[in-house]
Amino acid sequence: MRAMTCAVSRRLLAALLLPGLACTARAGEAPRAVVELFTSQGCSACPPADRIIGDLARDPGVIALSLPVTYWDYLGWKDTLAHAAFTERQRAYAGQRGDRQVYTPQAVVNGAAAVVGSDRAALEHSIRDPGTAESLPVPIRSDVVADRIRIEVGALSDHGRKAELWLLPVVRAREVVIGRGENRGKTVTYRNVVRGMHHVGSWDGSAARFEVPRSVLAADADSYVLVLQAEHGGPGRILGAAKGPGL
Repeated sequence: MRAMTCAVSRRLLAALLLPGLACTARAGEAPRAVVELFTSQGCSACPPADRIIGDLARDPGVIALSLPVTYWDYLGWKDTLAHAAFTERQRAYAGQRGDRQVYTPQAVVNGAAAVVGSDRAALEHSIRDPGTAESLPVPIRSDVVADRIRIEVGALSDHGRKAELWLLPVVRAREVVIGRGENRGKTVTYRNVVRGMHHVGSWDGSAARFEVPRSVLAADADSYVLVLQAEHGGPGRILGAAKGPGL
């Protein structure tokens, strides 16, 4: 994961003043699930999954994210939102699970369960599953004050648990007219599109505070998502997460 950050972060360093972020992100219920949809504009099976993510994005208890991948670009249409870091993330998840299954649309819930992203019933089952929900035990809060993002991460009773804290700049909605490839002529609206990944810091199981400049956000980002994720040679279970203002 850290290897991804360097290439992505260079694109995130443009200074930014977003008027919609001059507020707190403390309000709202704690999320019960983080759903990452690996999707592609060049995949004919993806639009139904993209619509499901749009529905889930309206659920205050779910953090629903779109991560467009690059490996279908050769089919005649280069995905305008894709990033190689998301392709690497999906492959790293498959390596951690041991199944090596990489496809679109694929949804990963809380960094653990993987399901077909267009299978609404399977996706909702994974979100409701008590074992999945228990993987978000760590509370996270953030405030945006002036040009800084201040983050508070809670503690776990079993200190010594290690994880990495990531900030993901997000575009709430992006409409794309697809000109070629399998989805030629379609107009698809992508929700909560991740625009990069910024490594905030390491967490050791005890309560911690972090602070980052608001300039880490991508120039077109509306807000951000915070993800606290265990790592064992790759992305593991998500232990905590939080939405930024406006999501």
